[in-house]
Amino acid sequence: MNRTVAFLAAGCLTVGMMALLGTAQTDKSKRPSPPAKATCDLGGGKSITVDYSSPRAKGRKIFGDLVPYGEVWRAGANEATTFVTTADLMVGGEHVPAGNYTLFAIPNKEKWTLIINKKTGEWGIPYKYESDELARVDMKVSPTSAPVEDFTIAFDKAASGCTLRMEWETTRASVDISKM
Repeated sequence: MNRTVAFLAAGCLTVGMMALLGTAQTDKSKRPSPPAKATCDLGGGKSITVDYSSPRAKGRKIFGDLVPYGEVWRAGANEATTFVTTADLMVGGEHVPAGNYTLFAIPNKEKWTLIINKKTGEWGIPYKYESDELARVDMKVSPTSAPVEDFTIAFDKAASGCTLRMEWETTRASVDISKM
């Protein structure tokens, strides 16, 4: 009888510890690259929301090293970066219908390419979703005024919509977005 009680107690303790560990692993705010969000209010109840994970530079050389030039990057860390629009858009001259998408980028020294992909829910890398691409658009590249420790995606309000910008280390990449 004591053996059965001890066995059941050990089993309950094990299940409890597994549940506790599972909860800790799903708390994304405790990750080294915590979740972040950017939104653009397009007016009339329409908006764009980008959800991503924000890695830290931590003294590392980022572009051309940690994030290689000329290769597809998930534009953040962890799960792939999501892009949700409730309005039809023009992104860098390409039509993007209202919907849910995933963003990737190809960084280069002089020019970046933003990839808008119809496939959602993936981890982010390796990139194997060429057949699901909606568009590839050029992004303007410029230096930041000061080093940026935390990878940041943000929107700047513009007359016809907003400008999406990605900043990290000493690099800013941006693309204009307008509502159709």
